[in-house]
Amino acid sequence: MRVIVTRPEREALRWVRDLSEQGLLALALPLIEVRPVDDPADLRQAWQHLDDYVGVMFVSGNAVDYFFRSNPALASTFIAQAAIKTRAWAPGPGTAHALLRAGVALKQLDAPPLDAGQFDSEALWQVVGPQVRPSARVLIVRGGDSPGHASAKAQTDQGSGRDWFANQVRQAGGQAEFVMAYQRGAPEFTQAQRELAVQAATDGSVWLFSSTEAVNNLRASVPGQSWAAARAVATHPRIADAAQQAGFGLVQQSRPTLPELVDSLKRMPQTAL
Repeated sequence: MRVIVTRPEREALRWVRDLSEQGLLALALPLIEVRPVDDPADLRQAWQHLDDYVGVMFVSGNAVDYFFRSNPALASTFIAQAAIKTRAWAPGPGTAHALLRAGVALKQLDAPPLDAGQFDSEALWQVVGPQVRPSARVLIVRGGDSPGHASAKAQTDQGSGRDWFANQVRQAGGQAEFVMAYQRGAPEFTQAQRELAVQAATDGSVWLFSSTEAVNNLRASVPGQSWAAARAVATHPRIADAAQQAGFGLVQQSRPTLPELVDSLKRMPQTAL
């Protein structure tokens, strides 16, 4: 069995390594391209007022990486002075690990417990909701579409999750503010990548999806391709729905932890039909 990892390139390569160490054949086929924002002025403003927020919610590991990369001279602020008040909020273990790598102390970080049913904005709100009191300010660090890449925000798992989280903040009497730390886009497939995608639609490969945007970008990159014979593992119900709507013949759900993903992949039925 071959696993096609569709995360952005850096994350995909890390997952390929981890899955390979578990005895699985894995290949990276990034379906989302990420890069810094063109104008970092809003990020600079966020850093300068960081201690005004009760919490900073990072929607993904990329949000963490690009936020801290945008102003390394002030990164210690989050770890030092602002740490007295401002909390770092992560919807799942991947984002939490990115915050720890950035230097945020574990005692400053809030995330769903590892035995949570899902890792998403809803699970995070169950943990941090009590911290949001009337007039409290919350910053949500997110990604956005690159120029010329108009993905429908309402159809993306991160987009709907972060908007839901912002609404919960407002309903609690707080103020939810956004800052864009990176841009997303659909990568341009090489001929070899396009051939790999077409082959993996029918050869028994298992596609690993952690974003609805990745599913949508795959469909756009190989228009007209049938996915009826293809298998997929999705890390959230919304992503599984997107894969099913794309026509994948067999879709399983798994929480996005390495042991559970490996177990789900190894238990995958041999065929989608």
